[in-house]
Amino acid sequence: MSEVRTSEAITALFLDVGGVLLTNGWDRHARERAAQHFNLDLDEMNERHHLTFDTYEVGKLTLEEYLSRVVFYEQRPFTPEQFREFMFAQSMAFPETIGLIKELKARYGLKVAVVSNEGRELATYRIKAFNLGDFVDFFIVSSFVHFRKPDQDIFSIALDIAQEPAEQVAYLEDRPMFVQVAQSLGIHGIHHTHHTSSCVKLAALGLVRDGSHC
Repeated sequence: MSEVRTSEAITALFLDVGGVLLTNGWDRHARERAAQHFNLDLDEMNERHHLTFDTYEVGKLTLEEYLSRVVFYEQRPFTPEQFREFMFAQSMAFPETIGLIKELKARYGLKVAVVSNEGRELATYRIKAFNLGDFVDFFIVSSFVHFRKPDQDIFSIALDIAQEPAEQVAYLEDRPMFVQVAQSLGIHGIHHTHHTSSCVKLAALGLVRDGSHC
């Protein structure tokens, strides 16, 4: 049973995925591992990645098209399916943070939304593989809505769908710039570095764990 909240209380949590709920889907460390595993030129792959990944994240390229530009622009001794499986296998969960969000959602009856920059195939895989739909009410993902952080519009879409005022929303994000963009809209932005520190910051907003400890 959720607790009764005042009108000024936090009623919704917005969450980034990479760096908060899960590891990053396809960051420089994952690309380094891929380059080593598949014997690729890391510098060339990174240059091609930086030229095209934003286009993939905003939903204007499929994963197949992204990989054709970054990896499979020449013949390879491995298949796109093998590379794709490797990409997906890099994702791991942060169970402590997920547990914190689940507990606060159940205790306070919070709306929970993801606001994330991710390509469609990666996002869909991660949502299903880690059962994020078990506690997330809706997903505002860059490739779904065609806006990408730091564009304010992606946060505005999340607020419109949540139908909660910005001052009653807390947002966990590992990138300080995106925290600041959310704060510019009146959202309580929290720079997430560890589940314990975020727990303390959420408690300061009135979202206290059972037993009042983090």
